[in-house]
Amino acid sequence: MNSTKNVMIVGVGGQGSLLASKLLGRLLLTKGYDIKVSEVHGMSQRGGSVVTYVRFGDKVYSPIIDRGEADFIVSFELLEAARYTEYLKPDGRIVTNTQQINPMPVITGAAEYPADLDRKMKDAGINIDAFDALSLAEKAGSSKAVNLVLLGKLSRYFDFPVEDWMEAIEQSVPEKFLEMNKCAFLLGRDA
Repeated sequence: MNSTKNVMIVGVGGQGSLLASKLLGRLLLTKGYDIKVSEVHGMSQRGGSVVTYVRFGDKVYSPIIDRGEADFIVSFELLEAARYTEYLKPDGRIVTNTQQINPMPVITGAAEYPADLDRKMKDAGINIDAFDALSLAEKAGSSKAVNLVLLGKLSRYFDFPVEDWMEAIEQSVPEKFLEMNKCAFLLGRDA
């Protein structure tokens, strides 16, 4: 019997984290896992935090991931990655975009964006795979494809063939965006 695995997808409203979680959930379902997906919206319409939990295994009883339980945290933005490190298992991994999106306190001048967050997380002993997913998304054709770039990178840590990921993308993405999203996924996978 395999134990339940936990993936948190964190970001800022409007970045495509919900599509990423649905695509991952669809793939895991085709692999025969019991899955639970739960979405926690902050002020997502106003650029606030959005968190999605994806839990899978032989039998999953709850959709919620508690502190210290996440095998993976997929983050669309550095500060969001840092914000959720306490949810990571000791041997867990963060896959994050190095993009920085200023939260309201930084925009208003009440605070400064913390410097060197990826280095600070590494220095704290966190397994972090930080890379410029935004540039790869733009290379694929749209800054909105960061979600697929990040899933591409995450796919390296799963033992599923690329073809299965591609099939999940085909079932989740509108036809007119399909080639761009497949390209973004492959750029992330090869990053």
